[in-house]
Amino acid sequence: MKNNKSTEKVVAESGRGRIRGRTASGKPNPVDVHVGGRLRERRTLLGMSQTSLAESIGLTFQQVQKYESGANRMGASRLFEMATVLDTDISYFFEGMSDDVAASSPRQIMDRDTDPDVEETRNPMLRRETLELVRAFYKFPTTEMREQFTNLTQLLSAEEKAQKAAKTKRKSKSAKA
Repeated sequence: MKNNKSTEKVVAESGRGRIRGRTASGKPNPVDVHVGGRLRERRTLLGMSQTSLAESIGLTFQQVQKYESGANRMGASRLFEMATVLDTDISYFFEGMSDDVAASSPRQIMDRDTDPDVEETRNPMLRRETLELVRAFYKFPTTEMREQFTNLTQLLSAEEKAQKAAKTKRKSKSAKA
């Protein structure tokens, strides 16, 4: 295609002059960030390194990092390869997507700016320590050990809530005095 002034004007007026698939501020599209987070989640749950995933599909680990962060977008064939290597369906990468993220497709973000970092904060399953905890959990050799660990976690969580409630109660009493 010949690049001339009229073509440049149409691209600029259509709003397509910015980097494709990015928000108005230049940040990665929240949908790409979500898909990348699910890619990282699945890879980590399987105990696979970025390097081994990259090698299995002929990429560098840096390319996998960019996919996982949402900095690079995945085409359909690449998403298919990822799903095959990670032994999952393509739909896995889109599961759990919030309505806010789903509404952030490139077409819908032409005139607004969204923050993809919110998705990782809102969804604890996208956090690395959560994924590492789940992997460690499934390394317990028996169901009994997993149940004991679950009970311990619930006990610690209840204790934390009780301590916070007591602290809040003390603060409210001292504020009234």
